[in-house]
Amino acid sequence: MVQSGAAKYDMPTIIFHGVTAVLVIGLWVVGQTADWVPKGPGRGTVWSFHVVFGFLLALVVLGRIVWRLTAGRKLPGLGAGWLRFLAKAGHYLLYLVLIVVVALGVANAFVRGFHIFDIVTLPQLIDPDQKKRIGALHSLGANLLIILVAGHAVVGLAHQFVLRDGALDRIRA
Repeated sequence: MVQSGAAKYDMPTIIFHGVTAVLVIGLWVVGQTADWVPKGPGRGTVWSFHVVFGFLLALVVLGRIVWRLTAGRKLPGLGAGWLRFLAKAGHYLLYLVLIVVVALGVANAFVRGFHIFDIVTLPQLIDPDQKKRIGALHSLGANLLIILVAGHAVVGLAHQFVLRDGALDRIRA
């Protein structure tokens, strides 16, 4: 276990991690259930929240990457050899899929010329013939992302409770 005073991530890194997790899971749930709301203003409101929080996620991901590359505390990987390699590869894959899903979500909003709360209308900047393709890719990517997030959580729990190497202690406030 990581002892008191042992290496931990800095507070902004911990906050970015938590906010990213909450937004990704929340956006996925809304994306899966929004069409259950009857057609009309209620459904538009739910999708507006999805789009607004999606743009917020884009800002959080950008901030997280900038922080990580500049001032964020870097900790050595846990484990050795292939475990460390798999951990690093898994994190890079999470970041890559996250960035792609967010980019596709932004593109999806702009291919539709989305109306946010019937107050703001995003301009339709992308060929509307791409609407189905971009929407399908965004949905597929989001499903892959949630699978990776679940795997990430399971591996974190395995580190903590099976390997007992204190991995989760490093990300706690």
